[in-house]
Amino acid sequence: MSTTYLPAHFEERDLPTLQALVDAHPLATWATTQDGELVVHHVPFRLDRTRGEFGTLVGHVARANPVWRVPQPSLLVFGGPQAYVSPGWYPSKQVHGKVVPTWNYAVVHARGTPVIREDAASVLRIVSQLTDTHEATQQRPWQVGDAPPDYIEQMLRAIVGIEIPIEQLVGKWKVSQNRSGEDRAGVAAGLRAQDAGDPMADLVAPPPHQP
Repeated sequence: MSTTYLPAHFEERDLPTLQALVDAHPLATWATTQDGELVVHHVPFRLDRTRGEFGTLVGHVARANPVWRVPQPSLLVFGGPQAYVSPGWYPSKQVHGKVVPTWNYAVVHARGTPVIREDAASVLRIVSQLTDTHEATQQRPWQVGDAPPDYIEQMLRAIVGIEIPIEQLVGKWKVSQNRSGEDRAGVAAGLRAQDAGDPMADLVAPPPHQP
């Protein structure tokens, strides 16, 4: 079962590619239900590739957040590069004019049911791993042990650990695959003219020899 409208030419199935987007954009839009209502949370997760077919998402939430009290089957959306595409960038506009604006994006949808970790050792492990992951780019990485132990104990009591074994991982890469190679090159050039480092430009750029 897919998690979104997904034409075949926009589907991305390569597991390392999907996992790489989660790594690069770890803030999930986490949708679940509470008392019969759809509820959305925004939580950063670390992807543990070593656990499960697709990996396991690891994070934490405030103990006051009711999302963890009755774990529900969940959908988590990880949004990657996205950009508006002007029809003026298509060379085909000059040929026949049959072009319209669109929006390109790359997203990953993950499904799974949370497993709750409340014991102090597990919560400390989760927090430490998350910290080490996101502090790795800092010149002087902060570590959990840099804070006073009693303060860390207080903070840990206020959160619970979340682990979500991924049951399904779906990727949608809407990156102009339905356009000709010339139009894709035009989109990439238009994006780079606005921002030389736009990551969408690299996704849109046509493969060699595409007509």
